[in-house]
Amino acid sequence: MSVIEVNRLTKDYGHGRGVFDVSARVDKGECFGFLGPNGAGKSTTIRHLMGFSKPQGGNTVIDGKDCWTYSAELQRRVGYLPGEIALPAGMTGTQFLAMQKKMRGLTDTSYLEKLLERFELDPNIGLKQMSLGTKRKLAVVTAFLHDPQILILDEPTSGLDPIMQEIFIDYVLEEKKRGKTIFLSSHIFHEVDASCDRIAIIRDGRIVSEFDPEVLKRESDKIYRVSFAEKSQWKEFISHPYHFTSVNEYKLRARIQLKSSEIPSFLADISQFHINDFTEFPFSLEDYFMQFYHEDKVFEGVK
Repeated sequence: MSVIEVNRLTKDYGHGRGVFDVSARVDKGECFGFLGPNGAGKSTTIRHLMGFSKPQGGNTVIDGKDCWTYSAELQRRVGYLPGEIALPAGMTGTQFLAMQKKMRGLTDTSYLEKLLERFELDPNIGLKQMSLGTKRKLAVVTAFLHDPQILILDEPTSGLDPIMQEIFIDYVLEEKKRGKTIFLSSHIFHEVDASCDRIAIIRDGRIVSEFDPEVLKRESDKIYRVSFAEKSQWKEFISHPYHFTSVNEYKLRARIQLKSSEIPSFLADISQFHINDFTEFPFSLEDYFMQFYHEDKVFEGVK
């Protein structure tokens, strides 16, 4: 049985805002990436997983328990990192962490000390005086404070510098190895690609694709760029019935997108020409993602 379930979730705020018939599953020890821009429906889904909002249709379930019905119990168990951080004024980070420990009934500080060292956080600063990055690190430490088995992370590295983003990704990978179950919402391609076992792309409140990134890398189309020494050869080459994504007459260059089955014939064709440069471009999660955000894209098989 899946640890985290989103079952045909619908919450319609009107004017096309909300989520519509969204379904997802996260198994034990898996990191599931929820990828989309701001306003796509990521945080709405997470608010339902945390029991902050009641669905109009469908439901969300964690460990077999309905998130709305058992919200208080699940909120105590889950490690939750919100996308937008609101911290109380008038106290230091140390006082805030002490309050969180007391609320969770924690007495052992050894894990907290590890987290503070790992994320290079000095909490002896007033919350009002903290930078955005420091507040984000404090929120990260607070989410992991009780060493939860289930993590729900909404835009977790937003506000962190690149070095700290890498530290966070490494930490998520370690937590996954420890058997943690992770639902990670983000618009940052590298973060999702580096840490997630499966990824769902959400657009306008609907999931438009769900895939294993490793399988996608193996099976995705290949993109090549070829540059020619002579204009006549460039013209002859672009007359072939390939899928050209761009052609540049000034640089005598062409970019071709090919399915795996087309590669042998393409290589046979290209061997007949005198070329200056031949480049294969690696798989890009961003390229795949942007296919679903072209204005005129028709979504087939939308869930």
